[in-house]
Amino acid sequence: MKKIDMIVHTHHMYTMQGDGVGYVKDSSVAIDGGKIIDIAPKDEIEKTYDAKETVDGTKYIVLPGLIDGHMHTTSSILRGVAQDVGNWMMHGTAPFLVNATRETRAAGGRLGMAEAILNGTTTIGDEGPFEAAVCEFVAKTGVRGNIGCRIRSAIDRVYAPGELYEYDKAYTEETFAEAMEIFNKWHGAEKGRIRVMFAPQGADFVSEEVLFKAQELAKEHNTFMYMHLSQGDRETKQMLMRYGKRTIDFLEERNLLDDRLIGIHLTNAEEDEVRRIVEHGSRMVVCSAAIGIIDGVVPPAKQFQDFGGRVGMGSDQANGNNEHNMFNEMRMTALFNKIKYEDPEVMPCWKVLRMATIEGARAIGIDDVAGSIEIGKDADIILVRTDVPAMQPVYESPMRNIVPNLVYGASGRDVDTVIAGGKIIVKNRKPLTFDLEEITAEAQEAADKLVPAAEPVFWEVNGVNAKYMKEGKL
Repeated sequence: MKKIDMIVHTHHMYTMQGDGVGYVKDSSVAIDGGKIIDIAPKDEIEKTYDAKETVDGTKYIVLPGLIDGHMHTTSSILRGVAQDVGNWMMHGTAPFLVNATRETRAAGGRLGMAEAILNGTTTIGDEGPFEAAVCEFVAKTGVRGNIGCRIRSAIDRVYAPGELYEYDKAYTEETFAEAMEIFNKWHGAEKGRIRVMFAPQGADFVSEEVLFKAQELAKEHNTFMYMHLSQGDRETKQMLMRYGKRTIDFLEERNLLDDRLIGIHLTNAEEDEVRRIVEHGSRMVVCSAAIGIIDGVVPPAKQFQDFGGRVGMGSDQANGNNEHNMFNEMRMTALFNKIKYEDPEVMPCWKVLRMATIEGARAIGIDDVAGSIEIGKDADIILVRTDVPAMQPVYESPMRNIVPNLVYGASGRDVDTVIAGGKIIVKNRKPLTFDLEEITAEAQEAADKLVPAAEPVFWEVNGVNAKYMKEGKL
């Protein structure tokens, strides 16, 4: 018998192989060196392998680890401060964000990632400045990191509605230098489980030269340019003021749309623009819950898919969405699109489950190692409880009701076990590679320190939430 690290026995397993959900019953998964080396019936696996550790997943739903394609985990320190606000970025987030320190954001990052991991996310698709702390926590916990290092030219301050962003060359160089430093240190680290991308914050936030340089570096280093794209009326107005063109026209004319561009949101993209993005091979990540709260808009994920494009899914940020929970993203993506198109058959549950797994992996370029339970891929696997009301009863015929219940009933709190890179990092809903109490206490302490600096700006801006506070509505 071959000695290996782990065997996972299953009853209901969804591998995501093929064009559907890859349902497999009563099979076991053999894992060694962090990789899936075999999938076969239980008796065959037990005859062939002698495992150091055996996981009994027969009472659970076994799935690939969920892939969160777009997050701002460091903004978790701002959870709940920017909802229900029309000018979300400047009137909601900015009074707090412009006063956040590196330490404040690092504490928020650890909080956001801990939350995501407990909710079944094994790929952290983070974007932002100061990503070194994020990479460190990814390495500590054992999950996968798909990290976008933010590059920005616009000075970080509160702008009035309609005010053109002020670019600063020194600030641009500072952010670019930090992105390169993180790339050089972390790209390919942890046996390849951390990948780093170049992330201009948006075409409206950076100079034209930055976009060309980021594209060049993505090609040179076989990675991606990862960027907010057509992110609402605010971006469109900025682009029209600065260049006299909408974002997609601007990028297309400069050959900046290609298969190494991952576009986030596409909130304000028109149908013809979506088609052209797809034709150039660019990818999309949709963050339905965040954009629903921030803009009251359903992003064009269905259009992107209909044109043949690759679409992943992300939870965005806690000051927009409130949580890093891919179960919520699946549910909201399905519901919002059904409502938008007035068609209950749009975005079926199996489709959004694929978007949170294998299609999400394809969209962000990691499907060679993640997104499905498949021989040769990394062993990123989660076990979801079936003994909760939302998953009961279980039907196996004439149809299986498991996927509908996962998407429309279950939550991240039903995730019992998380395996990342062949190692158990959450068991019985308890984290094994980080201290949750320590992380939450650290985040509260950081938030308490942020308040004195943020409070004067909050009242000066006098946004909707300031008015709600005065009226006793919060």
